[in-house]
Amino acid sequence: MTLARGDPAAGRRLRGAVLVLLVLWPLLQTAQVRPAALLDPANLQVIGNFLAGFLPPETGAEFLRYLARATLETLAIATAGMAVAWLLALPLAYLASAAAREQRGLNPVSRGVLTLLRGIPELVWALLFVRVFGLGPAAGVLALGLTYGGMLAKVVAEILESVDPLPAQALRLSGARRPVAILYGLLPQAAKELASYTVYRWECAIRASVVMGFVGAGGLGQLMDQAMKMLNGGEAATILVTFMLLVLGADALSGWLRRTLDAPPAARASPWGWRSSFFLLTVLAGVAASFALLDMPLLGLFSAESAHSIAAFVTGFFPPDLSSDWLGKVLLGTWETLAISVVGTLLATAAGLLMALPRWRLPWTGLLNTLRSVPELVWATLTVLAVGLGPFAGALALALHTAGVLGRLYAQALANASASPARALRLAGASGGLAFLYGTLPSAAPQLIAYTLYRWEMNIRMAAILGFVGAGGLGQLLYVELSLFHYAQASTVIIAMLALSMAVDQASAWLRIKMR
Repeated sequence: MTLARGDPAAGRRLRGAVLVLLVLWPLLQTAQVRPAALLDPANLQVIGNFLAGFLPPETGAEFLRYLARATLETLAIATAGMAVAWLLALPLAYLASAAAREQRGLNPVSRGVLTLLRGIPELVWALLFVRVFGLGPAAGVLALGLTYGGMLAKVVAEILESVDPLPAQALRLSGARRPVAILYGLLPQAAKELASYTVYRWECAIRASVVMGFVGAGGLGQLMDQAMKMLNGGEAATILVTFMLLVLGADALSGWLRRTLDAPPAARASPWGWRSSFFLLTVLAGVAASFALLDMPLLGLFSAESAHSIAAFVTGFFPPDLSSDWLGKVLLGTWETLAISVVGTLLATAAGLLMALPRWRLPWTGLLNTLRSVPELVWATLTVLAVGLGPFAGALALALHTAGVLGRLYAQALANASASPARALRLAGASGGLAFLYGTLPSAAPQLIAYTLYRWEMNIRMAAILGFVGAGGLGQLLYVELSLFHYAQASTVIIAMLALSMAVDQASAWLRIKMR
C-alpha cells in the first residue's frame, strides 16, 4: 500500500518488469551470456597477447602505399555503389509510387522487390557476388547497389507520396507527359530531402564497404582481414586507426554537406544556385573518378559469359532445402540470431544511456566516437578472442558498436528534452538524480525508445552476419554452407534471414505505435 501511495504507477511498472524478465530469460540463455568469461584468466591472456601484438603500429612506406590505395578503393566502392543504387532506385521508385504512376493503390510487386533487396544484408549479397565475379571491388559495388537501391527506392517512393501533387497535376492538364510532370512537379519539392538522405546513405555505404572487404570485396576490409589472418597486429592497428579516421571524416563531411543543403538559399533569379550546381558537379566527378579508380566497367559485368555464370549460380539455390533436419537447424540459428540482436541492443541501451548522462557526457565523447567508428564485424573478431566462439561474442560485438551510436543519439535527445519538469522538481526539493529520473527522462523517453527500436532493426541484420567470424546465428550457418558449396541449404538460410528481418521491422513498428 505504501509503494502504491508513493507511486501510483508502481504496480503497473512491476508487472511490466516481470513480463520483460520472463521474455528475456530464454533469450539470455540462448545468447549464452557468460559475464565471467570476460574475466577468465585464459581468455584475458589470449586477448592481452593479441592486443600486445598491435604495438607498435606498422608505418613502413610500402605498407602505407597499400593502405592509401585500399582507403581510396573503399571510398570508390561506396561512391560507385551509391551510383548503381540510384540507377536501380529510380525505376523501382516509379513503379512503387502511386503518385508517380498516377494510380490510387500501391504496386505490391514492386514493394515486394524492395523488401527483398533491402531485407538481405549487403554482406550476404557481397559474399554471393564474390562467388560469381571473384575477389575484388565489383562484388562490393553490386552488393551496395542492390541493398541501397532497395532502401533508396522505398524512401523516394514515400517522399513522392508525401509531397503536394497539385504542381504535377497542373502540368499534366497542360499537356505535359508523365515523366516531365514528375521531373518538374514532384521532384523539385523533394530535392533537398532526397539530397540529404543520399549524403547520409553515402556515409553508411563507407562503413558497409569496409565490412564487405572481410568476404573479399576489396578495400580496407580485405586488407584488415588479411592482416588478422596473418596475425600481423602492427598492420591491423594501423588499418584500424585508418578505419576510425575515415568514418569520422565521412561523418564530418556528411554533416557539412547536409548543413549546406539545409541552409536557406540566397535570393536569386535562377532556381539553380551555386550550392545545387556545386553539389551536382561534385557527385558526378566523384562517381566518374570512382569507376575509373576501380577499373570496373559495368557493361563487362553483364556480358553473355557473366550472365551464364550468374544463371548457373542462381539455379543452384533452387529448390531450397526444406528437409526437417535442416529446417530444425535453421530455426535454431534464427532464434539464436534474434537472441544476439536483443541482448546486444539491451546491453548497448544500458551503456549508451549511462554515457549520455548530462554530467558525464563530455568525458565519454571520445569513447563513443571510438565505439561507433569500429564496425561490428571488427569488434566480433576481438570478442571471439575474449569469450570464445558463439552467440555471446556476437552480442558483445553488437553492444560495443551500438553503445557508441545510441550514446550519441541519447545525448542529443536528453539535451533537447524540456527542462521545465526537472527544474520544477528541483525547486520542490528533489535531488538532481530524482529530477533527472522523473523529469528529464520521461520527457525524452519517446525519442529514446524510437532510437532504440530503430537500432534493433539495424542490429537484426548485422546479427545475421556476425557468424561469418564465428559469432553464431544464421551467419555462421550461411558461411559454412557456402564454403561447402551447399547452395540449396544456403538458400534456406537466406530466406530465414529475410523473414526474420521483415518480422523484426513489423514488430518494431508495432512497438513504436503502442509506446506513443
